[in-house]
Amino acid sequence: MAAKKNLKYWIGKLHLWLGLASGLLVCFLGITGCILAFEREIENVTQPYRFAAVQNKPVLPPSKLREIANKQYPGKEPHSINYEPGKAAMAVYYGYEPSYYLIVFMNPYTGEVLKVKDMNQDFFRIVIDGHFYLWLPPNIGQPIVATGTLMFLFLLISGIVLWWPKNKAATKQRFSIRWNAKWRRVNYDLHNVLGFYMTWVIIFIAITGLVWGFQWFAKSVYWVTSGGKSQVQFTESVSDTTKIHLKDKNAPAVDVLWARTNDTLKNFKGSMDVHFPENNKAAIEVAVNPDPSTYWQADYRFYDQYTLKEIPVKHVYGRLSKASMADKIARMNYDIHVGAIAGLAGKIAAFFGSLICASMPITGFIIWWGRRKKATKPKSAKRARPMQVA
Repeated sequence: MAAKKNLKYWIGKLHLWLGLASGLLVCFLGITGCILAFEREIENVTQPYRFAAVQNKPVLPPSKLREIANKQYPGKEPHSINYEPGKAAMAVYYGYEPSYYLIVFMNPYTGEVLKVKDMNQDFFRIVIDGHFYLWLPPNIGQPIVATGTLMFLFLLISGIVLWWPKNKAATKQRFSIRWNAKWRRVNYDLHNVLGFYMTWVIIFIAITGLVWGFQWFAKSVYWVTSGGKSQVQFTESVSDTTKIHLKDKNAPAVDVLWARTNDTLKNFKGSMDVHFPENNKAAIEVAVNPDPSTYWQADYRFYDQYTLKEIPVKHVYGRLSKASMADKIARMNYDIHVGAIAGLAGKIAAFFGSLICASMPITGFIIWWGRRKKATKPKSAKRARPMQVA
């Protein structure tokens, strides 16, 4: 019994030290997580240029939209064209050294340019850079965020251990907040009770964050979910350059593949991304997502830019029908992290989980500071008894 009590004591000490060490970072990640929880919904309300009314005529092919978009950025080539019914077509440009991320929004039926946007100046993009990298170079910021997240994962687990009631009599008070108590008691309950409820949501957000932060963690998660198998690393698909003579100058390969894919998707409500080959060896990628509110269900199809034959792949990002359960879990990582995997209810849970997460270092610090002041406060001297006269 004494050993058990001693173990809980040291868990409590680690909980305190790690909480003090990571508190500011955890609070920051919680606040930025709240902002990002409804990113897409806020963008749809505040950015009307993202929409284009459906018309009873064919949309322009990728090569034509690329031609129109390139007039906005001479000397640059788009990475991909995105199509989605009721939405503007997007020509996406990005590159490194120097870094840029640009989007040209166009009416897919007429080619009218609706908006030209530098995404490095976008509010949500700035918040994302802070959430992932603390606005530092990725090779510096990412390890800091990942280390803080790893500390926070231990805080979640140790918090459950410390929360666990000693007996049945103490169980009831661990599930509810005594709002009519003194403020210190309310603060204590906010930390413990809300922390308990929040843990079952935030633990998934923390784990998915660590998958991005540490390669060893990502490999471990895949190994566990696959029953002991290693994940096949992503490799770029390549075209057979010996078949370059098959290239048809009159019909761009991207247009042929886009039209062929469209013919197989009658009454399609999802999105399609057509990726242009970056050089004469690269493949053409066509990504088809039946549910644009998430990412994990997308089919990634790779084609030889000369023969137009599909190139089979063994890594996670191929056709969904060929993905294993572990592959699907890996694909779900982003959607789990933002709560989108469970629709609107999941996003609401992620929002409130992140909000409570941001409050935990504050309520925890108040608890520690109050106990510290109490421990260092000098005890008042006992009043001397009056001398008795014999």
